Amino acid sequence: MLTSGIAYLLLVLSTAVNIYLFVLFVRVLLTWFPNIDFSNPVLGGVASITDPYLNMFRGVIPPIGGIDLSAILAFIALRVLQGLLMASSAQFQSMSLGF
Repeated sequence: MLTSGIAYLLLVLSTAVNIYLFVLFVRVLLTWFPNIDFSNPVLGGVASITDPYLNMFRGVIPPIGGIDLSAILAFIALRVLQGLLMASSAQFQSMSLGF
């Protein structure tokens, strides 16, 4: 019973990472439009949710020719995390089924 609960929790976390990936994708698309006003509550919310995470990678990869490549590393890190969560969820689910 505990293993199926852990499997469900890992699946929920994987879904949360997937939602965050979508919000991060929206944020990256918004950077293509320099005239966007981030004082809008929705756009400001997207920026406040994603910028701390992106700032971690901006310190690792500096902009090259004015292009910020840190988002690529940020996406890769989240996809790896999501893959680990899904694999762990499947492992716990198979343990709860007795396979």
